[in-house]
Amino acid sequence: MFISGIFGERLPLRYYLSAGMLLSGLFTSLFGLGYFWNIHVLWYFVLIQICNGLVQTTGWPSVVTCVGNWFGKGKRGFIMGIWNSHTSMGNILGSLIAGVWVSGQWGLSFVVPGIITAAMGIVTFFFLIEYPEDVDCSSPQHHVSSGPEGNQNYPEDPGNSPYCHQESSLETTARCSKEPSAQPVAISFCGALMIPGVIEFSLCLLFAKLVSYTFLYWLPLYIFNVAHFNAQEAGDLSTLFDVGGIIGGILAGLISDYTNGRATTCCVMLILAAPMLFLYNHFGQNGIVSSIAMLIVCGALVNGPYALITTAVSADLGTHKSLKGNAKALSTVTAIIDGTGSIGAALGPLLAGLISPTGWNNVFYMLISADVLACLLLCRLVYKEIMAWKSSLSKDTGYKEI
Repeated sequence: MFISGIFGERLPLRYYLSAGMLLSGLFTSLFGLGYFWNIHVLWYFVLIQICNGLVQTTGWPSVVTCVGNWFGKGKRGFIMGIWNSHTSMGNILGSLIAGVWVSGQWGLSFVVPGIITAAMGIVTFFFLIEYPEDVDCSSPQHHVSSGPEGNQNYPEDPGNSPYCHQESSLETTARCSKEPSAQPVAISFCGALMIPGVIEFSLCLLFAKLVSYTFLYWLPLYIFNVAHFNAQEAGDLSTLFDVGGIIGGILAGLISDYTNGRATTCCVMLILAAPMLFLYNHFGQNGIVSSIAMLIVCGALVNGPYALITTAVSADLGTHKSLKGNAKALSTVTAIIDGTGSIGAALGPLLAGLISPTGWNNVFYMLISADVLACLLLCRLVYKEIMAWKSSLSKDTGYKEI
């Protein structure tokens, strides 16, 4: 993921993303074809999975960059929260498709999604538009801040960048998009790490994604063992966690837009998630109604911060005011944040596999601990947001008194 973001900043995203989707479809299908080719060599499946993981890293930095190119900061949380629901929809569809053949020809559980992914890669190649300027639309203003004497400053608008002088916004956008000399240099990996907030949000996502992906991979087995549903029913019921993820992602984006507090929104949802995980483990399997309700609530509280960090937060930091107009950091920043999160996505299911023989209670204690750590890592950013709110409130009060 870290390497992929660097390439994504320097290559045409349409080609890069399409190639990644075609290769993802190929390797996913090859995994399933091992069933039909009667392959029983473990290293075949290990190698295919490694290759699949490599090519799938082309996806997230590219798509966040494309969406970030189109939408400014104003309603970015809400817009990207709705857009991010596609990840949960993909999880739901993947589980349902896999469930159809899980007890029979399991190879089709991989071949069919692989074909779908490759087909959408072809659609992406023909229809994806990377920049608003490509279809004569004006570029969004990514960051707005108050300048001296109350003037509005747009440091990341192309018209106020060091590469173009301020004219009318449409003329400036056209000139910046057409003149080769107007293109800023892509940021380095270390430069992206130095953007304020990148490290904290990256480490927070590591633990948030650890919880989310442990649920993604182990929830069907947990339901199967504890509630004694059959394999397909357990897989179908586990999709409710992603239904909650859709709701949580949209709510997190909407609230963070309204409060202008991305870190605080994440922190509050993570704080609420910890007791909900505890309650789900002890009472979630007492009945189908309580199981459904708690799965949706847990999905919302766990995936809400995860969705917000990987979308709106990544886009905000990729167009941070410290870049002084250089917006060529979206892909690299997104890759750093989500790449660090992917470490948690790998560790969570691994730890669950090691801990589960000692009892499911211990797995949930591990998840609650990770959730608390994710929350603690945002303390500095939450403090800064609270101070900013107080400063803004005092200014408003002063204006009213005058």
